[in-house]
Amino acid sequence: MELNHILFQIEEGIATLTFNRPKALNALNGELLEELSRTLDVVAANEDIRVLILTGSGDKSFVAGADISEIAKCNALQGKIFSTKGHEAINKLQCLAIPVIAAVNGFALGGGSEIALACDFIYASENAKFGLPEITLGIIPGFGGTQRLPRLIGSNMAKEMIFTGKMISAIEAQSLGMVNRVAPAETLMTEVLATAKAIAQKGKVALRAAKQVVDAGLNVDLKTGCRMEVDAFALCMTSEDAKEGTTAFLEKRKAVFKGSLAG
Repeated sequence: MELNHILFQIEEGIATLTFNRPKALNALNGELLEELSRTLDVVAANEDIRVLILTGSGDKSFVAGADISEIAKCNALQGKIFSTKGHEAINKLQCLAIPVIAAVNGFALGGGSEIALACDFIYASENAKFGLPEITLGIIPGFGGTQRLPRLIGSNMAKEMIFTGKMISAIEAQSLGMVNRVAPAETLMTEVLATAKAIAQKGKVALRAAKQVVDAGLNVDLKTGCRMEVDAFALCMTSEDAKEGTTAFLEKRKAVFKGSLAG
């Protein structure tokens, strides 16, 4: 798979996708969005990948938003195509069955914040900045920001960020519930990898079920969500990992999960 703007590697079941347009602060253009979409297809098809990490190259930016030089030329139809392309790629990201961690190492503005919001959770460096500044360009977020941010931090705080276009620090993003952990820049990836390795050691069936039930449950009432949990719990009990986990507990040893989706 030829990639010009993304670096992609897999090691010990953990895939790392790095946005790599450092001269443009990793801004999203049409080519990068297509590469992101293709790379996510590869991730989804590879059963050996158990966790995905997203980060940006360099020490200044995760993704600094959409490439303004490209969207400035758009008419209404071209703008719709560009926005749709971004939504399709980011929806693929959110729909991955495996856990996804955003390692935000600098600016996460516009599309950068929107990508991070589609991950399962965010770790950020102390110098990270978040924001949806599209309003300052006379437009609005176009890759899901108006929908995912209110669902995460509440409509009032999301409206303030969207209406003002202001940037917020990693610490403020953490206080809003947008970021899970803030780390020094030099230790960010170490902490992300430690968490990714801990997750990768868990049973793959259980991880997939947990993610699906949490995500699906956010869009239904509590009673329906609990029914989903009951069904997912029952399916987990048929897996090899469930047998291994319960047996290991009774035998007072550490469970060794194979990560198989087989029953």
